[in-house]
Amino acid sequence: MHYRNGREAKNGDTVISLMNSKPVIGVVYDAVPGNDYCNGRLAEIKTPGDIACMCDCLHIDDLMELLKEKGLDKRPAGK
Repeated sequence: MHYRNGREAKNGDTVISLMNSKPVIGVVYDAVPGNDYCNGRLAEIKTPGDIACMCDCLHIDDLMELLKEKGLDKRPAGK
């Protein structure tokens, strides 16, 4: 199992899912090795009232632009 940028995927990883129009941050679980598509579940992280230092944050549009620059904005072709 691998993420869009080729990094090995593991259950318990905290990720940002780019599958839908609104990115979701969560923890991977129930993923089974050997398949990169529709494999596993994502437990969305929803913690209202988190404290944030703006100097440590990125706007989601800026993150998406960085992904596009690196060619990571498109889903890889199926195998």
